[in-house]
Amino acid sequence: MSTIGLIVHSERHEAKETATDLVEWLSNAGHSLRLPPDDAELLGLPAHPEDETFADGLDLMVSLGGDGSVLRAVDLVSDKKVPVLGVNFGRLGYLTEVEPGGAEQAVSRCLAGDHTIEERMQVAAQIVRADGTLGEHGTALNEAVVEHVESGRTIDLAVTIDGDFFTSYTADGLIVASPTGSTAYSLSARGPIVAPTYEALIVTPVSPHMLFDRSLVLAPTSEVRIDMVADRPGVVALDGRPLAELQPGDAVICTRSAVTARFVVFGPRDFLGVLKAKFGLDRISD
Repeated sequence: MSTIGLIVHSERHEAKETATDLVEWLSNAGHSLRLPPDDAELLGLPAHPEDETFADGLDLMVSLGGDGSVLRAVDLVSDKKVPVLGVNFGRLGYLTEVEPGGAEQAVSRCLAGDHTIEERMQVAAQIVRADGTLGEHGTALNEAVVEHVESGRTIDLAVTIDGDFFTSYTADGLIVASPTGSTAYSLSARGPIVAPTYEALIVTPVSPHMLFDRSLVLAPTSEVRIDMVADRPGVVALDGRPLAELQPGDAVICTRSAVTARFVVFGPRDFLGVLKAKFGLDRISD
């Protein structure tokens, strides 16, 4: 029998209904379920702490929601190499594999081994304090973002790539994204769209107050160091989750993470097809 984790979008009624059906079906088949506290409370089930032990012994993680739910699932289990199956109850669904009606069949195929695994590069961020000591660190599937503590204020950042100073930015923020994250925040900041299975670090300024406003697509082996060079504090967020506050003299070092995200797929993922559908590009113009 298998142990299966479950993440459920709290504001999607259909996701809750599907989760209830999955729990009943899996439990009757003798499988074990594991849910974080908020998700367990939503379904009236026992909870497991949302901590470093959550992924221990998990065979599969199922996310019922949108891309945000998938990001949460990946954050919980990627360290233990647990595969994630995304069921789309969101608007975009870049990271999901199946639609709601196919959830039970998809889980059944996973349990039978009738699937493949697609690995995605993640971004690692390490805080270096002004005195040289190491601070907080973490991993993001989409992006690490450095920005001002107060929304709408610019921040001054010096960027060094592979030990060589590149330039200083005055901007609303700076994004270091993975290829998967190229269709997230980086895209809204006019960054390039990169195939998600490619490996690269994508550096994109947010509303830069300078002539140079282009993104950089760097080798996956690159190290991007971002230094706070003004007297304004900043904050680092990983996939929207706050990691740490930064003070003048602090820095963030971004690299490719040693940990990949592992996704369940049932055949080649049609990235261009998904892109065309989401942006309405499949219509032939007159």
